[in-house]
Amino acid sequence: GGLSLGEPKEVTMAMVEETVACLPEAKPRHLLGVGSPEDLLEGIARGMDTFDSVLPTRIARNGALLTLDGRVNIGNARFRTPSGPIQEDCGCYTCRSFSLAYLHHLFKCQELLAYRLATIHNLWFTLDLMKKAREAILAGCFDGFRREFVARFPRTDPVVQKEQKARWLKAVRG
Repeated sequence: GGLSLGEPKEVTMAMVEETVACLPEAKPRHLLGVGSPEDLLEGIARGMDTFDSVLPTRIARNGALLTLDGRVNIGNARFRTPSGPIQEDCGCYTCRSFSLAYLHHLFKCQELLAYRLATIHNLWFTLDLMKKAREAILAGCFDGFRREFVARFPRTDPVVQKEQKARWLKAVRG
């Protein structure tokens, strides 16, 4: 843990490859601080077994929702009127019960329920992704599953990511 909290993703994954070679295969391998969907799959591909990260909940509290097509910012005006869920095939409580427009409204009003519903969705999304990864591993088709997911799920531009982090730090520090 610790390396994945600011270094370029390529450096993090190179260090994971170096480190995992030193760890016993019969023991669980834990990667701390890695929580983006694409990085979870990249970690699994390199031999990691378990993860923990605040990313799904932190970005939820800031209005970022995980979908198969990448992150969406529920605060964007385009979510003012859609009557559908965050993601059509999602089984989470939020997607089964609330529309994008309602979530947009909750975030605009800074209603506390917004943060809870977004968190529920992002945790469900992440757990469902891990379930599908496990199924792909057992079926012997994990590499194809990972490539397909990563091709569809756009990576956050590192420059944009750095700007977002700077804004977040400024807001947190006041």
